[in-house]
Amino acid sequence: MSIDWLAGEVTTLALCWRIERRDGVAIGLTSHDRDLVRDGLIYRAAPGMTPSAIQRSDALDADTMEVRGAIDHGTISATDLIAGRWDGARVTITAVDWTQPGHQAVPLGEGEIGAVELADTGFAAELTGIAALLDAPASEETSPTCRAELGDRRCRVAMAARARVGQVTDAQDEVLTLDIAEPVANGWAGGRIRWLTGANSGLAEEVVASDGNVVTLRRPPRFASGDARIEITEGCDKRLETCRDRFANAANFRGEPHLPGIDLLTRYPGG
Repeated sequence: MSIDWLAGEVTTLALCWRIERRDGVAIGLTSHDRDLVRDGLIYRAAPGMTPSAIQRSDALDADTMEVRGAIDHGTISATDLIAGRWDGARVTITAVDWTQPGHQAVPLGEGEIGAVELADTGFAAELTGIAALLDAPASEETSPTCRAELGDRRCRVAMAARARVGQVTDAQDEVLTLDIAEPVANGWAGGRIRWLTGANSGLAEEVVASDGNVVTLRRPPRFASGDARIEITEGCDKRLETCRDRFANAANFRGEPHLPGIDLLTRYPGG
């Protein structure tokens, strides 16, 4: 497809970034000095946003790109970057004619936000393309515990009734007290807390232990969390006994609990 506006003697080119966070928030940024509108989304002027060199090829090498920008931009703050709100966000970069931003856009690349580095005057975010999936292992390693995540397409345990909404009544670092109690002993261990209100809204934390209405997170919340509403889901310790007895799901267990490990090599008569 020919791009008419690129054939002129003077081009009116602007770069546009569409960024979609995992919590559903979508923003638009442009290198132009005025806001642009494309496909119903306002692309805010962000002249300080600059990408590294963009190379397109049909090779199997993983595609990566870097974007730099100012951390004082109203839509992307250093606080949110540190908190991880932008981790894994989907980014699409296009070139447009800023006189007709909705006409004949040129796709330049897309990927997910990976490593983020902060400096005094700005940030640098690495974008990883779909070809990076080729670096993933081709097959899984054997393990005595289940390799599926509770409720995913391989586990198949229905999670609708295993998630509850409650409120944090007390917070001491990574230890939270809730106004609801766990369904079984240590039943929330391995699950997740998703913040619904407060400064942590939209973020999630992993639960490592639970006792009644007290849960211990893997790390303290990023921001103050007192009196916040949360959604907490049950977890699983990934043992066959738990899968069989608690979830009645042994048929979907994704581990090899009876396969001898390398400790078999160290056994000896009388040991």
